[in-house]
Amino acid sequence: MKFHEIRFPANLSFGSVGGPERRTEIVTLANGFEERNTPWAHSRRRYDAGIGLRSLDDIETMVAFFEARQGQLHGFRWKDWSDFKTARPSAEVDALDCVLGEGDGATRAFQLIKTYSSGEQSYARPISKPVEGTVLAAFDGAELVESVHYEVDYSTGIVTFTDAPDIGAIVTAGFEFDVPVRFDVDGIQTSVANFQAGEAPAVPVVEIRV
Repeated sequence: MKFHEIRFPANLSFGSVGGPERRTEIVTLANGFEERNTPWAHSRRRYDAGIGLRSLDDIETMVAFFEARQGQLHGFRWKDWSDFKTARPSAEVDALDCVLGEGDGATRAFQLIKTYSSGEQSYARPISKPVEGTVLAAFDGAELVESVHYEVDYSTGIVTFTDAPDIGAIVTAGFEFDVPVRFDVDGIQTSVANFQAGEAPAVPVVEIRV
């Protein structure tokens, strides 16, 4: 996997349009009922980076970033301003935001996840690109200290605790995170005339599995 651990300039992703998509296969039966299935366990996100460009300097920065990634070849980090932390938009990240699992007395490594709940249903999204210095963790509500009680692999989103949590202990965490993406085109067309007239170039990016 070719991935650069660098974030697309956050000031340029601010204002971008995008969000999650699912793939659902629907078969309509002879009686009018439907059978619905999905080959995807997890959603995939798409964005348009061109919407956030506001000046010719922004275009120059974007083109330099695109060239350094060699178009679609290398992935990179993307800040989704509408969904970049485990807490609600109006709240601060807390070590109790998400349940990562339950201790068994032996397991020390846990994958970071963000849980989305509505009614009785929920979806656990694996997070592989947490933002450095933002990960808070706790055992049974008792907050721990990074580099003392646990280490975070910021390229995979795996938290490894110094001591395995006791059997039945609830492991929780809160954090900010980026989305691993790549450009979805190998060419970007820009026009100074069009940009000055208020027309931004289309710069699609798509989430990748890492």
